[in-house]
Amino acid sequence: MGIRKDLMYGLAVVCAAVVLLSACASPSPDQAARADLAPGGRLRAGLNFNNVLLTGRDPATGEPRGVAVDLARELGRRLDVPVDIVAYESAGALADSAATGDWDVGFLGIEPARAVEIDFAGAYVEIESTYLVPAGSPLQNVADVDRAGVRIAVSEKSAYDLFLTRTLQHAQLERAVAVEGAIKRLVDEKLDAVAGLRPVLLTFVEKLPGSRVLAGGFTTVQQGVGTPKGREAGAAYLRSFVGDIKTSGLVARLIEQNGVRGLTVAAP
Repeated sequence: MGIRKDLMYGLAVVCAAVVLLSACASPSPDQAARADLAPGGRLRAGLNFNNVLLTGRDPATGEPRGVAVDLARELGRRLDVPVDIVAYESAGALADSAATGDWDVGFLGIEPARAVEIDFAGAYVEIESTYLVPAGSPLQNVADVDRAGVRIAVSEKSAYDLFLTRTLQHAQLERAVAVEGAIKRLVDEKLDAVAGLRPVLLTFVEKLPGSRVLAGGFTTVQQGVGTPKGREAGAAYLRSFVGDIKTSGLVARLIEQNGVRGLTVAAP
């Protein structure tokens, strides 16, 4: 019996040692997330610099700045890795590059078409989308716009372009590069409306005498954080990150510090 007990004890010690070694060999959640989100030892954050509400550049130095830039740097601080800002001039270009391995974390609008390649962690801010109409337009509200014969200029592959592509029944979309291109098409081709983010469209009203931005909106763009598909630990870490930056008040503070109007902290 004594030999048997000694043998069982020895087996138990061996098993415990194996479990301990396995635990030591398995990366902690932060290590696993770091491996997913900064596989090269640096966090490559993809940002759309055409979204002036969330990104910008210092006029003196050209350095990136803005709410999304600050959040990317905060994410890098928490992961304890340097941050490289990967700049794009449109949300479409940023989304299209998800499968190319050019960035590890992207800050862009959440859309079903993009979720095919990107694992979104959730929204941190919301921005209302609506229409700007030229002087003399008979269109009075958002519901008036989706009618046969109405032509709407829109920034191609933007979140609101993708939304309208799915939902419009009668009106026709006329795509352009960026919101400035959409405004140019409105003027040059005498289109009926421009779709865009309300705060951005309001900046064009003074430049287009008689134009106005319609009351209400056709959707609210959910600006989120995501990582390319297949990075489960990284995606889980981002979900926790997004939840914390909202509940802790960090997003609200960054909106205030950057002096941005028209952004709303997304619901928990």
